[in-house]
Amino acid sequence: MTALISGSVAFDTIMVFNDRFKNHILPDQVHILNVSFLVPEMRREFGGCAGNIAFNLKLLGEDPVAVATVGADFDKYGEWMEKWSIRRDHVRVMDEHYTAQAYITTDLDDNQITAFHPGAMGVAHEIDIPTGEENPVGIVAPNGPEGMVKHAEQFKAAGIPFIFDPGQAMPLFDGEQLLNFVDQATWVALNDYESQLLRERTGLTLEGLAERVEALIVTRGAEGSHIYTGGSRLEIPAAAPEAVNDPTGCGDAYRAGLLYGLGHGLGWEVTGRIASLMGAIKVAEHGTQNHRFTMDEFKRRYEEAFGSSF
Repeated sequence: MTALISGSVAFDTIMVFNDRFKNHILPDQVHILNVSFLVPEMRREFGGCAGNIAFNLKLLGEDPVAVATVGADFDKYGEWMEKWSIRRDHVRVMDEHYTAQAYITTDLDDNQITAFHPGAMGVAHEIDIPTGEENPVGIVAPNGPEGMVKHAEQFKAAGIPFIFDPGQAMPLFDGEQLLNFVDQATWVALNDYESQLLRERTGLTLEGLAERVEALIVTRGAEGSHIYTGGSRLEIPAAAPEAVNDPTGCGDAYRAGLLYGLGHGLGWEVTGRIASLMGAIKVAEHGTQNHRFTMDEFKRRYEEAFGSSF
């Protein structure tokens, strides 16, 4: 199985403000807002949906292919991908751009102020989905909107089954555009909030949306996930995490689990549980690519979590 991952590759700069924003932002003065926060804690992480999904698939023993555009500052991220033997032959460097960047400041109440620069992600439509890979399965994850449209069309035209994962890019599309994605996709993956937004924008129920694809997956955090397929709804339990430290990137880890199960022809009950455990492992670590496990460890944790093996 070769997973083709259309999505963003980004740097995440995460800063911690050891106070509360509400103590420094006066509600009656927001029209002249001018504040500065001292952030003694800072770390720079490798992120982006394509990067995160590829990393998680590598942990599962797969050979994923990221399909992404990056900027002239990609060197450190490229070295990281090389260290993990993540293929870069379909990651194109756009020298006139920066790599996509998120600057996130978190306060003591876990409120966040984020600035996101799309950079090279905005020209993702300038690269194509490769069509010569063995046993391909794809995903269209959040990326530049033109790139998402083009890559969905290319997956469909090439007969490559793929997941549509709109994520944080969903507000960029109207109901008609979203339905077009759904009708091209083989599967759709959403979190609970995104599923509500998709219903509002398309005017369809989850059951109605599920009728247009082979499966509709809705993650629900600690409450597990629902998989709508074959006219029924499967209840997938959540795996208990060893700690809850950072939810960022859990959705990407979950989607890597989906791709693994789909690529190996596993049933939805097993695929959903693999995805659930991937999210639980990630949430215990800070950052999106700092967790580790061997396949033997993963299978042991799967048995402990669900009382069966795969």
